[in-house]
Order: sequence, then C-alpha cells, then structure tokens
Amino acid sequence: MKLTKYAFSRYFLLSLIILTGITSVIYAQVDQDELENLPPVVFINYEGPHSVINTREEIRQIGVVLGRDIAAREGGIAPTLQAMSIEERRQYSYTFQTGALNRYFVIHSVSGPDGSKLDADIFGLGVDAGVDHIRNLRWIIQGYLQDAYDYSASDAALLAEFITIYNAVYRGSWDYFTSRYKAPVMGHLTRERAGLSIRYDEWPGRTLIVIPLGHGILGPVDISAISDRRVIEELRNEEEMGVPQRQDMVEMLEREADAAEQQAQIEREAIREEERQIAEEKAAIEEEKREIENERREIQEQLEAGLITEDEARARQEDLNRRDQEINQREDAVNNRENAIEQRREETQRLEDYAGQTFDQAQGERDQIARDQQTAIDRETAAARQETGLLGITIERTNPSMGRLVRINTSTGAEIRRSPLNLVHVRTVNIIGGRIFAIAGENARNGAVRLVEIDQNTLEMIKQGDDDIRLGSLLWVNGTDLYAIVVEGSNHYIGRFNTNLELTAKSSTRVHSDAGVTIQQGQLLTQRENGSVLILNPADLSDIY
Repeated sequence: MKLTKYAFSRYFLLSLIILTGITSVIYAQVDQDELENLPPVVFINYEGPHSVINTREEIRQIGVVLGRDIAAREGGIAPTLQAMSIEERRQYSYTFQTGALNRYFVIHSVSGPDGSKLDADIFGLGVDAGVDHIRNLRWIIQGYLQDAYDYSASDAALLAEFITIYNAVYRGSWDYFTSRYKAPVMGHLTRERAGLSIRYDEWPGRTLIVIPLGHGILGPVDISAISDRRVIEELRNEEEMGVPQRQDMVEMLEREADAAEQQAQIEREAIREEERQIAEEKAAIEEEKREIENERREIQEQLEAGLITEDEARARQEDLNRRDQEINQREDAVNNRENAIEQRREETQRLEDYAGQTFDQAQGERDQIARDQQTAIDRETAAARQETGLLGITIERTNPSMGRLVRINTSTGAEIRRSPLNLVHVRTVNIIGGRIFAIAGENARNGAVRLVEIDQNTLEMIKQGDDDIRLGSLLWVNGTDLYAIVVEGSNHYIGRFNTNLELTAKSSTRVHSDAGVTIQQGQLLTQRENGSVLILNPADLSDIY
C-alpha cells in the first residue's frame, strides 16, 4: 500500500470505524445550556506597527515545518500498524511531539476506541511564540494541515479558520473537552491552557489549540466537530454573517458526504466479490469432502477384497486425515472471512449513515445561509441609507491614551464603523488632504511605535513608517510635513516626515524625550535634552540656536 502524507492517519482512523462506528455527529449531544452561556468570540489582535514584518509565506512555513515532521513520523509507524490484527489495533496507542516547547509545537495523540470520543492534534504556543494576530495564527495552522495531512491550500485555510473559532468558543469549557476527547489527549491538556483566548497577549505560554481527528474521508480533521452549532453562531455574528466561510464549509461537507457514499459503494462491491469467492471456496470444500468420503469407502472396500494391504490402507487413511485437517483450516478461514464480511457490512451501513448525516448537516446549513444572505442584504441596504458620519476615536488604554477610530452617525449617535487598529495614540490623529495620519503601536514582542496612515473608508492601517517613534510623542503638522520624536537607542531627536511616512530630516541635536514642538515665523521651537531652548530650521532640522 502506498501511503500519502496523511495516509497513516486516514488508514488508522478508517480501520477504527469498523470497531467504533461513525461519531462525527455526536456534537449534537453537547449540553445546549452550556453552549448558550459561552461568551462571544471577538479576537483582539495586535493591530499596530511591527518592528519586523514577515511575509505570509514566512509565517505559514512555521506550520509547514511541524507538518512535515508529523507526516514523516507517521510514515514510519504505518507499516507496524498494517501488520497488526484488528484486536491489536484496538489496544494500540501512540503519542509523539514535534517542535519547540518554548515557541510552536504539536502533540499528535491517537489511541484505541473510547466510545464516541476523539483523538486530536494539540497545537501549542510556547512562551516565546511571537504570533500576535489571528490571521497569522491561521496561516501557521494552514501550513501545518497542508503538509501533515495533504489538504489543499483552500481547504487548509478554511479548516484553520474554523479550528481557531472552535477553540475560542470552548476556551475555559473543561467539561466539553473531557466529554469529547480521549484520555491520552486530555493527559496533555490543562484547564487553564485548553483552547484559544480571544486576546493575543494571552496566547504565548497559555495556548493549546485542539484539532479534533475523527473519521473523515477527505482527511483526518473532524469537520463536523469544528463546524458545530456554536461555531456557526459565532460566524453569524461576523460581517456578512460569515456567509462566504460557511458556504465553503457546506461545500466541504458535501464533498465529504459524496466521498463517504463513494467509499460505501466501493465497499458494497468489494463485499459482493468477497461473497462470490467465499461461495466458490465453500463449494470447493464440500466437493473435496465428498471426494475424501468416497476415497475412504474405496479404501475399505479394497482392503476387504484383499486388493491392498493394511499398511497401504493405513498410509492412504493418514493422507486423507491430513487433507481433513487442511479442509478444517480452510473452513475456519472461510468462517473468519464471513465474520469480517459482517463487520464490513456494518461499516458500510455506518458510512452510508455518515454520508446521509453529513449531507443533512450541509443542507440545513445551506438553508440557513440563504436566510442569512437576505438578512445581510437588508442590513446593507439600511447601512447605505446612513450618512457618512463623523470621525471619532475611542479611548481603550491610558499612559499614553490609545484606542481606535470610529465613525459615528450624527443623527442617532450610533457607531457606523469601527477600526480594527486598536493601538492608535489618540492625541496624534491628524487629517491631511483627506488622508488620516497618526502614531500607533506599542513596544511589546514584535510590536513597534511607528507613524501610520489609516484608510478613510475601512479605517484599517494601510501603511506604516520604518522609524521608531518615542512612546508618548505627539504628531505635529506643518503643511504636508509631519514631525515627531524619533528614538535611536536611548537618544531622542526631532524627525521630519513626508506623507509617505518617509524620514526626510532629523535633528543632529538630541532633544528631551517629552519635548514639545511649535512652528512659527519659519522656525521650529523645541527643547534640548537638558530642557533648554532649541531652535531648528523646519526644512532640514539644522540648528539655528
């Protein structure tokens, strides 16, 4: 048997179906009161500038490396598993780990059947993990799923999104994890770390993302578990009610249902062929039994007629006895094959049930999506009637004051749009020629304090500067020039920037870390490092006094 990257998990999990049955729809049995009381999922990301900017592919490669190691290890275990009997597989349990515990790691846990409970991959974020945005975390998980289990890029991206929401939904719900996952999986989880916090600053060292491994046909991830009712409800709270992602998941569920039905059809044909071969073998055995019985009578008749000696008769009888033993062994083998066929019939029925259940789940969600699409259209129409609104800013943190831009409906006072950029220094927002500029960010992990430009419509950051700005600096504007206190080591200088956020001039004299700036009569007035007066040329920031 040739093994693909996910062939071992697929082979192992499908073999367990024979023993445990399809369990992907068990999520419906989760206590509904518990689901209703779970908090909403709104990820709080670091949205400011970064000291180092990695490409999407560089981020995805973190998961790729982990996935390749998982795939390589599985390839070594598969031959051992294939040599085992079904009963031996029932008792088989293994766990292995890859990656660095202080950064990114995966614990791969698969064991024998335990009712309807699931195996899992546990994707951990160590204390030195630098990921600080849900988008980047999903890219890492996408890379892992692609290389560990051979999912396509689009399927892996979809699964990664649902996995993160699923883990945020059930963060802190220890009873849920213990009810759904096998003991070896739970042995690697802790109540405080299981799942995914909605806050990026709570991820490092406190995150164990659970990826349920079920009995899928397209791959080992249990897609019904990660798309349960609670997860779908969270998506419905998102912009566009999560319709694009939900449609993609419906299509994946339908492909899963089709694949299960095709697998069931293959099994049915294989069973028919096996039954035909068993019938032929039984007929051959019965024919050989008749031949042996006839030969025994012939030996007795020849012995009584004196045509053969007793020694000859005894030798021929011993040969017939050996043939009897061989026939008994063949009959035992046929009985075992018949028992196996019965198991395969049960498995085929489970596959058909699974296909039907998965299709029903997909159809139910498709119907809900159609209703939600109409709701989204109605909301969009209503929003189009609203006025553009005034630009404001919320204060969410202090020292210095930071928050996010919002647009407010002047008739109702309601929020029309909220910026995802949540670390804007509120006293630095300026509008130049219809463009929004500010200082944003913080000096934490990969974060940085930089000049940024914010899109007027989406209120998202569309550009960041390359120079470090003093935390707490104001942003002074003179025409199309922007001035701020730049940091180099422990020293501070006045920097002049254009609207492309490029540093065009910097004072040669160090300034006070809390210096102010006024521009009048063609001169820039500020303070030296010791607090004394410093006058600069606003154009090149050379010293005047």
